[in-house]
Amino acid sequence: MSTTVAPERVTVLIIDDEPQIRRVVKNALERMVTRFIGASTGTEGVDLAAAELPALIILDLGLPDRDGLDVCRDLRAFTTCPIIVLSARHQEGQKIALLDAGADDYITKPFSTGELQARVRAGLRRAASSMAEPANQEVTVGALHVSLVRRSVHVNGNPVHLTPTEWGLLRAFVLHPDQTLTHQQLFQAVWGSAAGDAQQYLRVYVGQLRRKIEDDPVRPRYIKTEPAVGYRFESGK
Repeated sequence: MSTTVAPERVTVLIIDDEPQIRRVVKNALERMVTRFIGASTGTEGVDLAAAELPALIILDLGLPDRDGLDVCRDLRAFTTCPIIVLSARHQEGQKIALLDAGADDYITKPFSTGELQARVRAGLRRAASSMAEPANQEVTVGALHVSLVRRSVHVNGNPVHLTPTEWGLLRAFVLHPDQTLTHQQLFQAVWGSAAGDAQQYLRVYVGQLRRKIEDDPVRPRYIKTEPAVGYRFESGK
């Protein structure tokens, strides 16, 4: 006899300008989701995604201010959470373009409650699996070598001691190479909370980390600053 394990209760962001659609989605997912946040425009949705760090995003294409394809690209610039697109558009080319832009799944309107629930469960399972098992546990970039399994760091073959906070920060960077991570995302990953002055905390700890792994902390090779947004770890690929 098999049992079904319910997904972890999480926060979902719904970007859709139709209040009735947001209500339908909320009613369909209320047993598996802790909190819903909603946006009626693409710009508001991108801002909320950066500030609230949802576990999954449901994105409508027919937004009043921006094309959903552009919104999807903007979201993918800083988040790896699953993006499920809702749209009345049925063209195959549109679906391919959305998937290429970073969407994880595509549901055409009208949709059934059961289908939406199943797709959300699948998206959350994939996200949980990705977080649990890093694809690359040995990372070498230039003179820097990081072992996620051994929790070790070497520069030019020499071991480098990191504090737990510095390690958490470097691990977050290594798991998301060449991706801009916002101050809020990094703060959540390292401290487990989005409360506090994330920008100030990160300025201090990124500075400490750079002094330990960079040849020239003033002109860093690995950890680049994205002004007013966050940081990016460059893999050199």
